[in-house]
Amino acid sequence: MSAKNHKLFILRPGDKFEPLNLVLGENYREEITFLVLPGVTAEIDLNAELSGAGAEVKIRGLFLCCSDEKVSIRTNIRHSVPSTSSSQLICGIAGGQSRASFAGRIVVVQDAQKTEAIQTNRNILLSDSARIETHPELEIYADDVQCSHGATIGRLSEEEQFYMRSRGIPEGEAKILQMISFLAPVLEGREDKEALMQQIEKSLRQMV
Repeated sequence: MSAKNHKLFILRPGDKFEPLNLVLGENYREEITFLVLPGVTAEIDLNAELSGAGAEVKIRGLFLCCSDEKVSIRTNIRHSVPSTSSSQLICGIAGGQSRASFAGRIVVVQDAQKTEAIQTNRNILLSDSARIETHPELEIYADDVQCSHGATIGRLSEEEQFYMRSRGIPEGEAKILQMISFLAPVLEGREDKEALMQQIEKSLRQMV
């Protein structure tokens, strides 16, 4: 018998995020999605211990910074028993003079064989004065596991913008379409994806 729970956090200016500490028992599945909208300065602190076989945690998040916001995201996932899984996808866009950071830690203890853990952090800078730092970390003490992590920081593709502009799409609209495409995987599979993407698109249009 498995249990499944969903948590959705949408942070708007003035909102605060209380640290989230989870312990997942046997066959328990937790899905966490967070959206940090423009104008928010916040610390996102997510901790999960997978303490029962078959436990699974899925974390999806995005942040949008366009001015002088400061956003710090920390995740700490501990696989304490065999046959557990975790996945993380965090995407961010920063402009203006904003500052953002991601620190993700995955620990697989010695006896936690058959662990599957994936961590991905992708970021885009919109200005020369914005800064994003990313620090993925794996601590693996078991040998029969499938674990990976990756982090990128880049810019919007000028080639893609040129392609869209050559087909009559204005530059600002081309940038928005690129950013929507970049962020969309965070909400993949959600029943409310369309409604959430509408909120995100509205925020993106305020940034360009």
